[in-house]
Amino acid sequence: MADISPALRKAFTGISGILVTPFDQQDNIQPDKLDPIIDRAVAANVDILVVNGNTGEFYALQAHEAEQMMHAVVEKVNGRVPVINGVGRSVNEACALARASKKAGVDAIMVHQPPDPFAAPRGVLEYIRRVADAADGLPLMLYLRNDAIGIDNIVRLTEIPGVAGVKWATQAPMKLAQAIRSAAPDIVWVCGLAETWAPAMYAVGAQGFTSGLINIWPQRSVDILEALRSGNYKEAMRLIGEVEDFEAIRAEELNGTNVTGVKAALQLLGEDCGPTRAPAAWPLTPEQHARMESMLRRVGVI
Repeated sequence: MADISPALRKAFTGISGILVTPFDQQDNIQPDKLDPIIDRAVAANVDILVVNGNTGEFYALQAHEAEQMMHAVVEKVNGRVPVINGVGRSVNEACALARASKKAGVDAIMVHQPPDPFAAPRGVLEYIRRVADAADGLPLMLYLRNDAIGIDNIVRLTEIPGVAGVKWATQAPMKLAQAIRSAAPDIVWVCGLAETWAPAMYAVGAQGFTSGLINIWPQRSVDILEALRSGNYKEAMRLIGEVEDFEAIRAEELNGTNVTGVKAALQLLGEDCGPTRAPAAWPLTPEQHARMESMLRRVGVI
């Protein structure tokens, strides 16, 4: 469990906006292209901004690029909302970025689940312990994309000192409900599958959700959360239905168009953040692009 302020704990229960990583045409990171995206999200009252998440192409970045993006986002946000930095890959890389996060002044870190094909449940526990030690008091949000380690081990992860919450990104809301019942009550559980899955996970105890849509239309994400908090699931589903194509396109090609969809939408808004890096798909197919443009025009974003 983590020792965190009431304000940060409350922010965890809201919307965690996952920022893209902008590139130029020479494939260099271009943090300044985030300025309108960050300002728009802050103005819409998005609770937290996350740098180096999956929508930020974390696994396509070199370590020095991830650190540069973290510093740039902390500077640009300038204390207006909490900033979470994603850390991961090898345990030594994750620990190094956790230590850098502490020095940079981020509010918390999000620990990507180790993608190693030979990750043992007890090895994952040791991984998180080492990252938590390196974070030196920074709260940890665990990013769970695979629940194969089992509920008992997931609960053990939440018992590691420093862990404040879990970003649940598997399509298993009943397992989420079981984990919530089994863990300490002060652990914050967040829907990690964005707006589409937020109602189902909110219904079993998740208190907020992550969002890539905030790069484009943060107000819609905020409206969806407000509908869920008021118990108006019908309105939440209506609001989600209007952006269903956005998330559907992102889920295509084995999720390989996840970030591609966001960056294509930003181009349509006139805010070109460059292409995605391989192995993500780029660009959208003509059919995907037409659907994305049609959806954005239909809802009045462009």
